[in-house]
Amino acid sequence: MGKLKVGIVQQTCSNDKQVNINKSIAGIKKCASEGAELVVLQELHCGIYFCQAEETGMFDMAEPLPGPSYNQFSVVAQELNIVLVTSLFEKRAPGIYHNTAVVFDKNGSEAGRYRKMHIPDDPAYYEKFYFTEGDMGFKPIQTSVGKLGVLICWDQWYPEAARLMAMAGAELLIYPTAIGYESSDTEAEKSRQRDAWIISQRAHAVANGLPVVSVNRTGYEPDWTGVTKGIQFWGSSFVAGPQGEILWQGNQDEELNQVVEIDPARTEDVRRIWPFFRDRRIDAYNDLSKRYID
Repeated sequence: MGKLKVGIVQQTCSNDKQVNINKSIAGIKKCASEGAELVVLQELHCGIYFCQAEETGMFDMAEPLPGPSYNQFSVVAQELNIVLVTSLFEKRAPGIYHNTAVVFDKNGSEAGRYRKMHIPDDPAYYEKFYFTEGDMGFKPIQTSVGKLGVLICWDQWYPEAARLMAMAGAELLIYPTAIGYESSDTEAEKSRQRDAWIISQRAHAVANGLPVVSVNRTGYEPDWTGVTKGIQFWGSSFVAGPQGEILWQGNQDEELNQVVEIDPARTEDVRRIWPFFRDRRIDAYNDLSKRYID
């Protein structure tokens, strides 16, 4: 696998689904025009971040896969001859909904999908109300540009998820994301949270010797219930190399379409000098499957 140009679409979202989709498609086309072979969209890019409150009507935003939004992105991938990572609200069955990343290959066919495994339940991030935990495990998706380890947002805090993707042969870790500031936090706390978010994913790059692509939404989205003051999403989408080095990082409050070149072949070089996989004590890790060691 040679050098790869990756497109990143960091955008704001509104209540108008088709406007959001059109904005994503415009960003995809801009990246493709600059040579991107792989384009990554942010988490739940078709709509607002509806998990700020628990409201049953929000389930109407979900679609079966394939469905109307799925079909639009499939056509775009085929027209532009790119691999495309999307993030869709999947209606699997009555009462069963998933936060699902669908990857389209260059011919528009579905290369694979990943259902978010770790589901948060925090103030303004009430995802357990909406999403059933993923049941597809941590399996990379084979595409024409390589084997993609696609994870979603809250998954990015868990080294186990990144490790299992790497152990299964992922050549790249990808994190579509929706994360931002709680309005009542101090500036110091906001800085600590954003830094921790970046550090954690860079650490996954280092520990696994893999490039990481993280794409976050930006802009302010109000809480329509008025219970909280809404979320200011912090953008800051970035690409890190296999030693955790920042290859590119976006700003916090601007929509952007960016193409970044990465070299997946560096994984072999880095793993030769940092042989973490060779030195893993797999005979001593059984307790990792426990909730806690009492």
